[in-house]
Amino acid sequence: MIAVCLVGYFVFHAVQGERGLLAYLRLQQDLAQAKAVQSELAAQRKEMEHRVSLLRPDSLDPDMLEEQARHVLNFARPNEVVIFLKEPKDTATAD
Repeated sequence: MIAVCLVGYFVFHAVQGERGLLAYLRLQQDLAQAKAVQSELAAQRKEMEHRVSLLRPDSLDPDMLEEQARHVLNFARPNEVVIFLKEPKDTATAD
């Protein structure tokens, strides 16, 4: 009887314990979510780096320069339609 209880105790902790099978599965799920977030952030960073590279003096893209000047100076041509989009409130702006 003692052996059965002892085996049951260890089996229970192997499944339910702090380092058991269920904890391992939760950790794997958290890791998968973190990898998804990391890949999304890496894609956003790559896009931002590309946009910054278009504004470098050695490879200045006239269209990107015009887009940024219009955005900063708040200009538009008379025949253009301007659509204002709400920006997220947590966006930090550097002035």
